[in-house]
Amino acid sequence: MKNSPGVSPTLLVDTHCHLDVEPLGKDVAGVLARARAAGVEQIVAPAYDVASWPVVAALGDGGRVFPALGLHPWVAHEELDLLRLKEALLNCGAVAVGEIGLDSKIDSPALDVQLPVFRAQLRLARELDLPVILHCRGAFAEMLAILREEGPGLRGVAHAFSRGPELAQRFLDLGLHLGFGGTITRPRARRPRRSAEVVPLDGIVLETDAPSIGLEGIAAEDVEPRHVADVAAALAELRGLTLDTIGEATTRHARELFRLPAPPAVP
Repeated sequence: MKNSPGVSPTLLVDTHCHLDVEPLGKDVAGVLARARAAGVEQIVAPAYDVASWPVVAALGDGGRVFPALGLHPWVAHEELDLLRLKEALLNCGAVAVGEIGLDSKIDSPALDVQLPVFRAQLRLARELDLPVILHCRGAFAEMLAILREEGPGLRGVAHAFSRGPELAQRFLDLGLHLGFGGTITRPRARRPRRSAEVVPLDGIVLETDAPSIGLEGIAAEDVEPRHVADVAAALAELRGLTLDTIGEATTRHARELFRLPAPPAVP
């Protein structure tokens, strides 16, 4: 590869960054400036719980930062007011419903509490013609069954995908995208790296999940949207493609999926 990791020749999109969470939330302007310097021009910022909805909504600027609102499975015990969520999504111009999903690795809230909350948000996304940002740990069989039941008309991304090609294809077969992040920069992460290597490129978008997931040699709390350029470099190396090719393809897929406008011209 001729391109250096850390700086992309093509504008990139970080499709999953918790921009409201510390330490990022303490220096949003600096985070965005550093992202732009690395060629990362647009960011999708998902919310986590009800309290974060207005915070994330306020970050949206219509050109570089785009909010997504939803109730994460870890807080599925919170009351989900679908009318309130619908109004919040419409009022802030959200580009997705998320982060939502299922997680069988936690004891509380139990999966039977998570399931109706997940299903209700999928239906709202379909009603509003918005993609979904999906979190899943352990409960892949349950999630895939519900996604099949609730389709057609659903689109979205299985974010922070870290499993093998067979499971990856099952999400792709449902018309969903896979979000690859810092995990594929780690040589020992064999399953997600194999998936990133072999699944169709038109089903891939890039993300950091900052500040939740680290990269090889970079602790999670130090990860920022700018590091999506390093994810792009890792993907380019795995697939034997140029960084420019990866950047062009994944940015196009992200903009089509989330219906993002072209970023404002650099002053």
